Amino acid sequence: MKRRTFIASTVTVSVGTLAHFEAFPSTPFNKKSSELKNNIHHSACRWCYNDIPLEPLLQHFNNLGIKAMDLVGPDEWPLLKKHNIHASMCWGAELGLSDGWCDTKFHEQLIKNYTEMIPKVAEAGYTNLICFSGNRRGMDDAVGLQNCADGLKQILPLAEKHGVVLQMELLNSKVDHKDYMCDHTAWGVELCKSLNSNHFKLLYDIYHMQIMEGDIIRNIQDYHQYIGHYHTGGNPGRHEIDNTQELFYPAIMKAILKTGYKGYVAQEFVPSWDDKIAALKQGVTICDV
Repeated sequence: MKRRTFIASTVTVSVGTLAHFEAFPSTPFNKKSSELKNNIHHSACRWCYNDIPLEPLLQHFNNLGIKAMDLVGPDEWPLLKKHNIHASMCWGAELGLSDGWCDTKFHEQLIKNYTEMIPKVAEAGYTNLICFSGNRRGMDDAVGLQNCADGLKQILPLAEKHGVVLQMELLNSKVDHKDYMCDHTAWGVELCKSLNSNHFKLLYDIYHMQIMEGDIIRNIQDYHQYIGHYHTGGNPGRHEIDNTQELFYPAIMKAILKTGYKGYVAQEFVPSWDDKIAALKQGVTICDV
C-alpha cells in the first residue's frame, strides 16, 4: 500500500469513528420530547429513581416523552393514571428474585399470589406481570425447568382469561444474581416452548444477557417471538448506556424494531450522574432510533 493511500484511508476511518461517538454522546441531548420519533415505546424502571418521589418523577416522565413506567405495583397505579403514565411491567405477586417457580416448595404461595394479582392487573387496564425462576440451590436445570412449567401451568389459564402476559426475567448469575436459574436465553426459550402460550414470554434484559452470553442482536433476531419486553443497562456497571460502556444501543434498538416488536423498552440503568433526569433523557434519546 502506498503511504499516501494509507494516510487517506486513515483519515476516512477517523472521521467515521468520530461520527460513531457523536451518535453516542456522554452529555445530555437537547432534543425536546415532542421531537422523539417514538418508533421505540419508551419506559423506565421505578427502582432506579427511588430517591425521587413518585409524583415529581412522573412529571419528569411526561416532560421527557416517556409514556410508561416499569416495576410498579397496585399502590402506585393511581398516581400513574393521574399523570397518564402506563404501567408497562407490573409486579407485586413474586416472592423476590431467589424464591421462584423452579422450586416446588414455593408453588403454593406463588399460585395464591398470582391468582390474586392477575385480575387486579387486568382490571387496572394493564397487561404485563413479572415473574422469576428463582435460584437453583443445587437443582439440575432440566428439573428446574419442569418445575417452572408445572407451576406456571396452574395459573396460565387465569392469565389467558384476563389477557395478562406473565414475563419471566432473564438475569445474570455471574455478577448480580448468583445461582439464578433463568440466566440464559436458550433455557428461557425452552420454558416458553414447554408452556406453549402467548401469555408467557421472556423479559429480555440486555445488560444481564450481555454478561452471560453476549451476541445480543443475533439472539434478539433468533428468539424475538419468545420475548415480550426489554430492559436496558450499560455494561460494565449497569450505568448510562452511552459511550462509557461496551453496548451500542442504537443498533440494538434497530434490531428490535426489525422484529416487528410493538411493546415497551424500559431504561433500567442506575444513573451515575448527579442529574439523574438528564441521564435518563440521554438514555431515551439514544434509544429513539
